[in-house]
Amino acid sequence: MKIGLVTPYVYPVPGGVNEHVRFLYENLRMHGHDVRIITSSHGLQRASEGDVIRIGKGFSVPSNGSVGTITISPRYVSQVNAVLAQEQFDLLHFHEPFVPFLSLITLRQSTSVNIATFHAYAGFSPAMELGSKTLQGYARKLHGRIAVSAAARHFVDRFFPGDYKIIPNGVNLGRFQRAVPLARWQDGTPNLLFVGRLEDRKGLIHLLKAFRLIRKADTDCRLLVVGSGPQEREMRRYVLTRGLGNVEFLGRVSDAEKAQLFRTADVFVSPATRGESFGIVLLEAMAAGTPIVCSDIHGYKGVVQRGSQALLVPPRDPKALAAAISELLADPALRTTMGASGQARAEQFSWEHVTARVEAYYSFVIRRLAAQGQLPPGFHADPNPATRPVD
Repeated sequence: MKIGLVTPYVYPVPGGVNEHVRFLYENLRMHGHDVRIITSSHGLQRASEGDVIRIGKGFSVPSNGSVGTITISPRYVSQVNAVLAQEQFDLLHFHEPFVPFLSLITLRQSTSVNIATFHAYAGFSPAMELGSKTLQGYARKLHGRIAVSAAARHFVDRFFPGDYKIIPNGVNLGRFQRAVPLARWQDGTPNLLFVGRLEDRKGLIHLLKAFRLIRKADTDCRLLVVGSGPQEREMRRYVLTRGLGNVEFLGRVSDAEKAQLFRTADVFVSPATRGESFGIVLLEAMAAGTPIVCSDIHGYKGVVQRGSQALLVPPRDPKALAAAISELLADPALRTTMGASGQARAEQFSWEHVTARVEAYYSFVIRRLAAQGQLPPGFHADPNPATRPVD
C-alpha cells in the first residue's frame, strides 16, 4: 500500500511520538509498503527530504505540563491538496490527529482510509473539552482508532467515544541488547539512571530528594541524569546547595550513548508524577535488562508488572522512592531476576511485533470498509491484503 504517516510534531526532533513514527516507517517499508512521513518544518529545514514531506512551520507551546507543537501555514489547504494529489495515498495514519493544524487539515482533505493513533494521557484537559464540541466532524472521518495504552484509550474515549484498538509503543531491542556499558562509570559504585525532560511532570526533584536520603544513610551510589529542559538550572541549584555529591548531569545524549547508559545502570528510576500514557523509557530499561523503580501511575502499569520488572511507588513520595531504590541496591540477586524478567517482557514490544499488529489492524479496517461498500475513492490497493500472523 501507499501509506502516509502524519505527525504534528516536527520530525525528526526527538520525542516519543516521532520515535514511534520513525520505527513504524522503517518496519512498514521492510514489509514492502511505500511510506512517506508528513510533518512540518522548524527553522531552515528543507520542504522535503527523501520520504519526509514538510508542510507549514511548527512552533513550540506549553502542553500537559510539557512542551507541544502547533503547525501553521497561510497556504495549508492548497499545500495539503497538492501533496495528496501527487502522492495518492491508500491510507493515512495520523498520530495525535487533533493537534492543530497540520493533522486536522490533512484529515479534512483526505480521500484515503484514515487511521489514528492516540498517544496522550492527562487529567482534565480544557483543550480536549473544547475539541470534543468542535471536532466531531473530523472524528467521523476516522475509519479506525488506535490507543497506545489503556490509559490513553480511557483519556481520549471521554471526549471522542468510539472503538479503540490498543497497540502499544515498541522498542528497538537490538540497540539495547548490543550496547556495551560505559567503562567510565564501571568503577564499583552502583549507578542510578534518570532519562527524561527536566520538567515538573517527569519528577526529577523527587528523585534528587530520594537520592539525598539514600546518601544520608551512607549508601554508596551515583546518579546519572540524562536530559535537558526548563528546570535544569533549578535541579543543578538543588544539588549544589545541598552539597549532593555523585550527581552527574549529562544533558542530551545520542541514541547509542543512551543505550550504553541503560546497560551501565544498576537501577533505572522514573519518578514521573502524571501525564504518562505509556512510558517508552521503561521499555528501554527492560530491553537493556535493567531493573526499574517507577511511579505507580496509570500509564506505567500497562508496561511493567509490579514486582516482576519494577518496584512501583506512590508519585511525589521521596521516602518511598528512596526505600525502593535502597531495596534493589542491597539485593544484587533481585536486580538480576528483575532485569531478566524485563528482557523477556520487552520481546512482546519489539517493533517487528508491534508493526505486525498495526498491519493487521489496517487490514481489518480495510476489509470492514470493503464489506460495507464504504472504501473511500482514494483507496486503490488490494482490499484483502495478506497479513502476517500476530501472537
